[in-house]
Amino acid sequence: MKRIHFLLLFLLVQLSLRAQFNRGVQWTEDGNGYRRIENKEIVQYSLPDLQKTVLISAKQLTPAGKSEPLTVRSYEFSEDGRKALIYTNTARVWRYDTRGDYWVLDLDKNTLTQVGKGRPVSSLMFAKFSPDGKKVAYVSERNIFAEDLATGKITPLTKDGTTRLINGTFDWVYEEEFDCRDGFRWSPDSRNIAYWQIDATKIRNFLMINNTDSTYAFNVPVEYPKVGERPSPYKIGVVSASGGATKWMSTPGDPGNTYIPRMEWASANELVLEQLNRKQNQAKCLYADVKTGRTTEFYADSDDAWVETKSSYSWADSPAGWDWLNGGKEFLWMSEKDGWRHLYRVSRDGKTEKCLTVGGYDVIGIVRIDEKNNYAYFMASPDNATQTYLFRVRLDGSGKAERMSPASQVGSHRYDISPNGAWASHSFSNANTAPMNEWLRLPDHKALKESDDITAKLAAQTSAKKKVEFFRIKTEDGTELDGWMVKPDNFDPTKKYPIVFSVYGEPASSTVMDRWGTGRNGLYIGDMAKDGYIYASVDNRGTPSPKGRAWRKAIYRKIGIVNIRDLAMGAKTLFAQNAFIDTSRVAVHGWSGGGSSTLNLLFQYPDLFKTGIAVAAVADQLSYDNIYQERYMGIPQENREDFVSGSPLSHAKNLRPTQNLLYIHGTGDDNVHYQNAEKLVNELIKYNKQFQFMPYPNRSHGIYEGEGTSRHLNTLFTKFLKEHCPPGAK
Repeated sequence: MKRIHFLLLFLLVQLSLRAQFNRGVQWTEDGNGYRRIENKEIVQYSLPDLQKTVLISAKQLTPAGKSEPLTVRSYEFSEDGRKALIYTNTARVWRYDTRGDYWVLDLDKNTLTQVGKGRPVSSLMFAKFSPDGKKVAYVSERNIFAEDLATGKITPLTKDGTTRLINGTFDWVYEEEFDCRDGFRWSPDSRNIAYWQIDATKIRNFLMINNTDSTYAFNVPVEYPKVGERPSPYKIGVVSASGGATKWMSTPGDPGNTYIPRMEWASANELVLEQLNRKQNQAKCLYADVKTGRTTEFYADSDDAWVETKSSYSWADSPAGWDWLNGGKEFLWMSEKDGWRHLYRVSRDGKTEKCLTVGGYDVIGIVRIDEKNNYAYFMASPDNATQTYLFRVRLDGSGKAERMSPASQVGSHRYDISPNGAWASHSFSNANTAPMNEWLRLPDHKALKESDDITAKLAAQTSAKKKVEFFRIKTEDGTELDGWMVKPDNFDPTKKYPIVFSVYGEPASSTVMDRWGTGRNGLYIGDMAKDGYIYASVDNRGTPSPKGRAWRKAIYRKIGIVNIRDLAMGAKTLFAQNAFIDTSRVAVHGWSGGGSSTLNLLFQYPDLFKTGIAVAAVADQLSYDNIYQERYMGIPQENREDFVSGSPLSHAKNLRPTQNLLYIHGTGDDNVHYQNAEKLVNELIKYNKQFQFMPYPNRSHGIYEGEGTSRHLNTLFTKFLKEHCPPGAK
């Protein structure tokens, strides 16, 4: 995962998995029903009556000679609905289980047949039906195959794939930073397959060391382009589904100094590509003629800092897909060109465009494009950046955006809207209200079942004290920050209490959101409020909060500077406004980017922060990957001083004897390498700075593998905090 805040990890992973594998709702083609996996079967519910029908029984999912049905990880139906592709026996690749086995269930013949027989177990990736349902294509061991379902014939479409020459999927950094995993696309006429080829042969391996799983230690290599290193060159190729030579597209520029995060079919004979320059502040849209390979630029977007890609937004169909309108004559595009993130309708030739979401607010994400009824449904929060609400706007550009979420439901919403725009799965929560779920009729936003009606449930709730309190403060720099605070139980404003800050601080995530889970600490054993702690967080400039481009891009080339000052000045303002905070007992903690912020706050503002617990931090910004760091910081060959000045390593000498630091890192972290920990340790040793250090052998960025790991980590966190920032009133 990107260097995300630990408390958000679970939620973000679940969102990503849902988009990747459709484990939740899968809408029927007409939008009047949905499918799901239930009790080892695939069932369908009709709307609005919610009547259940078993589409595929456990018996149908049981292979011949086996007594148990397949464990269905995900599934898809062919376009005619007569075949189902079942994904099972999965294995993890870096972050998600994108490897596994696939089976095809022919509903007419009632036969269950494994796809890719003869390939290694759990080696197939991203299998999908051709549009005509006659073939299935998949990646296995970095090559692409097409299998004829009638004959069982398997045709290798590429043969040159290796661990470093990658066909149909991606290297580590494309997956991590662009959410690119599935790297091939069927043509609309089922005749061809377009795919990425990533050449990682020139990317150096970062060698992790495993000291525990054998008598002799061994290296675990990860092809990992550090910031300042050139990207893996790419090619975009088109190959016949029957096999043969690949036709390579002639993309402009140096493929080893640019990126292509998006590629889709524009028609049966044409591809559409999005190409980014190395700094990721210029985006070009290209058409590629699949017969000649010639590419033509037709649209461009740019930013003084960086251009967001589709993977950065919450989008209904995941980062894949190009959103065509009007029979392919127009498409949708998201841009911050007027200072806010807005949705634009653009002509196919790129010469005319119209902003659909006019106003001083950000579009947070697209939920559904309902072209038939002339609406785009999207999430936004014009008045409170900590919350999210559903809006819709006309696709023809007439009229203003209309809020759909009820005014009585104050907090954060999630929707999955049917293709026909008539129904939705809806969930709601806020920091003080546990998640509620309902099925809705749109556009009146009315619950299908009275017993699930969220509006009625909220109205029936008795008024209770809000445990998580939100606030806004203005720092001495004139910057207005959102924040939240949880006060101790039996709070007495005449007494003084220790405060613990939770931080992240970087462009990948925000910590101040009015949704369930905010105000809770997943590392602390027990109840912080009950034990007598104030728990708090503030949201600095540079986070992805919907506060406009200027807010988000203020951090460009200033990670470790602007965000850290905002967090520190936010704390300082909070101290000045609340006499009940004991400024001699101030702690801060964070994970990954939040670990970096924790270190920088301790080192740069030692007068404010006394105790810090940093996990898996980037101590040296020159050690992280090229796509992330160069997007937000530039290229170090041009502005190395920015990387150095923003790195905790440069400020470690400022740690005071009166401060307390606990640093934690997994030695098997393939994301933020353990190298960061050893560099930091060396720097602290150099200046005779005393601290506590905990390495977790072979644990990854999440530090969860191995028996007892989570319990040990939680115990360590809690014990250190209580010893060095004692709880309770004084």
